[in-house]
Amino acid sequence: MLKLKGNWNEFKGKLKQQYADLTDDDLLYVEGKEDELLGRIQKKTGKTKEDVKSWIDTL
Repeated sequence: MLKLKGNWNEFKGKLKQQYADLTDDDLLYVEGKEDELLGRIQKKTGKTKEDVKSWIDTL
């Protein structure tokens, strides 16, 4: 599970800085649907879900 709740706006800003192609729709966070979020980020960045999750967890 991702450590997103409560800090999502901060994470979203950092993700958009790192990957300018990500849109607000790509980064729409819905509790319980983290896999969908990771899939959208993965598709835009070309990274694996594991890489995206690890990167988010380090923020």
